[in-house]
Amino acid sequence: MAQFPQATFLTSAWQPHQFPADDGAEVAFAGRSNAGKSSALNALVGRKDLARTSKTPGRTQLINFFALSPPSRLVDLPGYGYAKVPQQMQRHWRELLTGYVRSRVSLAGMVIVVDARRGLTDYDRQLLDLMSGTAQPVHLLLTKADKLNRNEAAATLRDVNGQLSERASVQLFSAISGDGLDQLRRTVLAMLNRGSGKKEPR
Repeated sequence: MAQFPQATFLTSAWQPHQFPADDGAEVAFAGRSNAGKSSALNALVGRKDLARTSKTPGRTQLINFFALSPPSRLVDLPGYGYAKVPQQMQRHWRELLTGYVRSRVSLAGMVIVVDARRGLTDYDRQLLDLMSGTAQPVHLLLTKADKLNRNEAAATLRDVNGQLSERASVQLFSAISGDGLDQLRRTVLAMLNRGSGKKEPR
């Protein structure tokens, strides 16, 4: 299994001026609230408590930065698309996320976390459109695949892949069973290495 560097909390940001120095390379995780983003991040780094998980969607209200081997970082973007969050908060999240994607030079790639049982939503497509204005790679992580049987999982993968039109790579993933974890780690490491100018792992 691909080794992943130790991750530690770095800082949280409510406004762009609170972002850490824009150097090195970082991979951001985004996704609709309750899609399993925090669980995916924790599985990626092999920790249970790096990103906070909650039964209440929309709890990630800041952009959270995690330090890896310098100068690499992971970034946990606010969950989006949860109707019970006040509209003012939704607007702030959209503005913060859009500003981050458009201005962050060190952004080396994006992982969009999607609940495999629900497939692509309008919010996921909006994020794909936002990333299409950049030159950075995008990877779709179809989470909670353990809740589908083999035929359902394969059909979902084919359907989502067909909708992407090569705008992103895609895989099935389960934080519970660990299926797809090695592929996720290799993908994120490749993004970080590409962003920092290092040779990609074979």
